[in-house]
Amino acid sequence: MSTQQYLTVTALTKYIKRKFDADPYLERVFLTGEVSNYRKRPNHQYFSIKDDNSVIAAVMYRGEFNRLKFKLEDGMKVLVIGRVNVYEPSGSYNIVVEHMEPDGIGALYQAYSELKERLSKEGLFSRPKKTLPKYPKKIAIVTSQSGAVIKDIMTTIKRRYPIVQLVLYPTVVQGKDSAQSIVTNLKRINETEDFDLAIIGRGGGSIEDLWSFNEEAVIRQIVAMNIPIISSVGHETDTTLSDLAADVRAATPTAAAELSVPVLAEVLLSIQKEEQRLYQVMRNKVAIGSEKLNRLMHSYVFRQPKRLYEGHLMRVDQLTSNLQTVAMKMMEQQTHNHHRLELQLRNVNPLNQVRILIETWKNADEDLHETMLRYMDKQKQELSQKMVSLDMLSPLKIMNRGYAYIQDENGILKSVDDAKLNQTVEIHLLDGNLKAKIIEIKENEHD
Repeated sequence: MSTQQYLTVTALTKYIKRKFDADPYLERVFLTGEVSNYRKRPNHQYFSIKDDNSVIAAVMYRGEFNRLKFKLEDGMKVLVIGRVNVYEPSGSYNIVVEHMEPDGIGALYQAYSELKERLSKEGLFSRPKKTLPKYPKKIAIVTSQSGAVIKDIMTTIKRRYPIVQLVLYPTVVQGKDSAQSIVTNLKRINETEDFDLAIIGRGGGSIEDLWSFNEEAVIRQIVAMNIPIISSVGHETDTTLSDLAADVRAATPTAAAELSVPVLAEVLLSIQKEEQRLYQVMRNKVAIGSEKLNRLMHSYVFRQPKRLYEGHLMRVDQLTSNLQTVAMKMMEQQTHNHHRLELQLRNVNPLNQVRILIETWKNADEDLHETMLRYMDKQKQELSQKMVSLDMLSPLKIMNRGYAYIQDENGILKSVDDAKLNQTVEIHLLDGNLKAKIIEIKENEHD
């Protein structure tokens, strides 16, 4: 058999891969199984899907994995949509997962539970709630402009409290753009800063229909609001994460409207009752004040006003007398102290001490003058002796007796060893210098 009939491994693998890629049944495969050998990786995810008898390798690229609405875990039963692919380097096949959701529980409900748990740990649902204003003047409503929600809210508020101002922010409450629409309108309300509270809501529906109110961005914006939020999403049995994050949850839009405003008739009746009570209280206060005034008018103080200050006049006289007595005693004591100090001052007259100090200073000055003269004479004698000694040591005095010194370019010659034949030297005498050349060097003879 010719060797040309043999295929390379690469050629066979490429052929099989083309078969897989061209097979329409393998282009979109729906699988159910259990996740195995899974551990989260930074980019793409690699794991296996198995049942009781078989196992298939699976890969899920980062883009598809980031769109998962639940947390993937090892051992989880899943529903998978993907395509079968041959990996040429190892000759193995796998399934490239394009979509995945848990088997036996809806993916949205799984995502709802996981997000609820994570945000609960952050404390977003247990934070202190804002109190609803008792008498709001302006209310913002975030809902669809064509739904029954806005009609129910407007009808209820108009019936209960028609003096409040309602401002509708038309909002997409279902679909892919709904979450962004809700967040945008809530931010606009927050920036306006003249609303007393806001109501967000929509009618009932499936979890898919209500999912916008479970989005994390919506929850965080509700928490960030400066004014109280009433949430009315779905029916009474529906509970969204927006309901948990809001300051107040209403079962229906009508209930939200009732919670947001009081009944005007009841408010007016309450005002009338308070007005009557205030009138009665003021009337009683006036009556009590009038009675007290009449009693004071008939008091002896007004009939005999001098009696009001007679006691005070006696007290003033007594205090004046006491003050005079105390002042006299203090004056006598100060006079006595003055005489005593005057006698002490005469005994220690400073003029006597000044005279003694002046005499002492004169004697000290004379002693100092004599001491300085003796010191100067002594210093002059010592200076004369040192000048004589210095003159005896002066090299000029020695040279005056006929001595000289010889110097070359390196310095003074101290020995015949420092001299060289034919060397030019300079001889320094007392009254000038001589230039000479050495023509003979003779050393002294030693015994």
